[in-house]
Amino acid sequence: MGHDDKVRNEAEQLKGKVKEWIGDKTDNESLQAEGMRDQASGRVKQAGEHLKDAADDVTGR
Repeated sequence: MGHDDKVRNEAEQLKGKVKEWIGDKTDNESLQAEGMRDQASGRVKQAGEHLKDAADDVTGR
C-alpha cells in the first residue's frame, strides 16, 4: 500500500469521526450520518489497499 493512500484513507476516517462528533453534539443527525459514511468509506478503501498488498505478496511483486 502506498503511504499516500494510507494517509488519505486515515484522513477520511478522521474527518468522519469529527463530523460524527459535531453532529452528535449539535443534534444534527444528517451530519452525524455523513460522518459515519465517511468513516465507513475510509475503512473500505483501506481494506481494498490491504487486499492489493496481499495479492502483491502472493504474486511476489
